[in-house]
Amino acid sequence: MKIKLLLFLSIFAFQLQAQNASKEAWESMFNGKDLNNWTPKIRNSPAGVNYGNTFRVEDGKLVVRYDSAAYPNFDERFGHLFYKKKFGYYRIRLNYRFVGEQAIKGPGWATRNSGIMVHGQTAESMGLKQDFPVSIEVQLLGGNGKDKRTTCNLCTPGTHVEMNGKLFTPHCINSQSDTFHGDQWVQAEVLVLGDSLIRHYSNGKEVLAYQRPQVGGGNVSGQDVIFGKSGELIKEGSISLQSESHPVEFKNIEILNLEGCMNPDALNYKTYFVKSKPEDCLFKTKKKK
Repeated sequence: MKIKLLLFLSIFAFQLQAQNASKEAWESMFNGKDLNNWTPKIRNSPAGVNYGNTFRVEDGKLVVRYDSAAYPNFDERFGHLFYKKKFGYYRIRLNYRFVGEQAIKGPGWATRNSGIMVHGQTAESMGLKQDFPVSIEVQLLGGNGKDKRTTCNLCTPGTHVEMNGKLFTPHCINSQSDTFHGDQWVQAEVLVLGDSLIRHYSNGKEVLAYQRPQVGGGNVSGQDVIFGKSGELIKEGSISLQSESHPVEFKNIEILNLEGCMNPDALNYKTYFVKSKPEDCLFKTKKKK
């Protein structure tokens, strides 16, 4: 009887450990109350200055607004809100929607336009007059009510990528997503695997993939210090949300780190990790006799 009980308990413990190892530990990046853990960088303002209260929290959402007192016209004050930590291997997902009217004199291409910037430089490394961080942009677009306009596209401020084994140098390329008109919520997700692979998802559907993100190209102005060397592969970087002149709202902002302990004997082993970080491993401590 004792042997059967021990066997049952062993099997149960093994199954529980396996469940814990495979359970995805998504981390919330936004607390719904304030902008703690986020740093704004808006063109013509230093890092940390939230010009015009552009980025703010309303009703538990992280929103971008353009009050007329601060924005009598947009004046190319492109902005980005940077998360506190860099990542290299991860999945990030969020819900977004476009609302209201574009800021006065916002560029035509920026209507119902925002983005998730990944593998980017830090807010502090950007020049005072710099418009966009060197990064990979997951471009978020809303429809105009009649025409096809995909979302979760790719744009490359100061970067290049490879597609089908060849260097891709155009600034933007459309995804295979649906078009989303009106103020409906849309889920965007990005899989980032260091300097090897990036995939975009719209409402759970893969819509774009490319490889080998790297420094190169133009479409960034106002850099005080040139970031990286042309052709240098990008293994990790900042994550930021964009302000491009149209009011936008974000919620359910989460990240799943894919880099960590890959030793099955460790307490914090996860089956879904793809990049090993042995120094993170935690083990049971043996009791002293």
